[in-house]
Amino acid sequence: MRRTVRGIPAVHGIPAPHPARRSRAALGALTAAGTLLALLLPTGQAGAAPQPGHHSSATPQTTPGAFWTADRMRAAAPLDLATPTKRSAPAAVPRSAPLKVAPTLPRLPKAGSLLPGSLPQAGGPWTGGGAVVKTTGRVFFTYQGRNASCSGDAVTSGNKSTVITAGHCVKLQGAWHTNWVFVPGYHDGQAPYGKWPAAKTLATPQWTASEDINYDVGAAVVAPLDGKKLTDVVGGQGLSFNSGYNKAMYAFGFPAAAPYDGSKLIYCSGNTIKDPLFSSDHGLPCNMTGGSSGGPWFTSFDEKTGTGLQSSVNSFGYQFWPNTMFGPYFGDDAKNLYNQAQTS
Repeated sequence: MRRTVRGIPAVHGIPAPHPARRSRAALGALTAAGTLLALLLPTGQAGAAPQPGHHSSATPQTTPGAFWTADRMRAAAPLDLATPTKRSAPAAVPRSAPLKVAPTLPRLPKAGSLLPGSLPQAGGPWTGGGAVVKTTGRVFFTYQGRNASCSGDAVTSGNKSTVITAGHCVKLQGAWHTNWVFVPGYHDGQAPYGKWPAAKTLATPQWTASEDINYDVGAAVVAPLDGKKLTDVVGGQGLSFNSGYNKAMYAFGFPAAAPYDGSKLIYCSGNTIKDPLFSSDHGLPCNMTGGSSGGPWFTSFDEKTGTGLQSSVNSFGYQFWPNTMFGPYFGDDAKNLYNQAQTS
């Protein structure tokens, strides 16, 4: 991560460091998914916000999948978040009654014979098998003329086609990404379950309007592939909204900035804290780097089956606070985004 937002353009802004480039370079800031910025900050919150913004693909559904060859996927730069431009007091993310959505796993793979270990884990390859190796994947897209990567997760949904990721993994610095595809179960240039192009990408209204770090949540509705829908092929994880802070969680992603290379599914686990600085995010001990942005955080995660309830995504990290990643609180706005995506 170098920490900048994992998978995010340098904490979102990413220019040169690759987005996931460790926030250090990346703007020194959020390391999306882990690294970043000390500035992380919320740009002001928004209680009753408008509907989440969205971007519909203007290109044929087959184009993105064909564009993303094995070599292009391997070479895609991790996207990192840029540093926030102003500071403000942490905003309280709107909340209501807790809501849980159960996982949908029509083809649950066998769990590995070896469990990765018990809490905590600051970062290492996931060897436990289970559903998470199929539902979690890499996200590839074109950002400011360059090919970049993040992570994402297939979730239970009415349309069987919804992927949850970070807001900066669908839109950054005012522009929606193009050539967007989700590759579940990615491994070293391989797409064992296909490359799923987005028919539509969406983000919370606060991210869409001002890229507020408190609401760094995005979604994609992917088109059918070979006549099949996403979760009929790989299954879908559950979700949990308004579930509170200070939880035991597992985070997954495909960090691509050193010391990682994007070829393996990496995980962290431990007890979360509430960010005491510039956001209302969860914090978790984790050394994932750029490219992991958008990967899922689970509560109630079962190592034996690889299933859980998604409650956040890898978003950013402070440059001055190593080995700690932050992820947005899944409150009402994240819930509304999920509902809009699954009914699209």
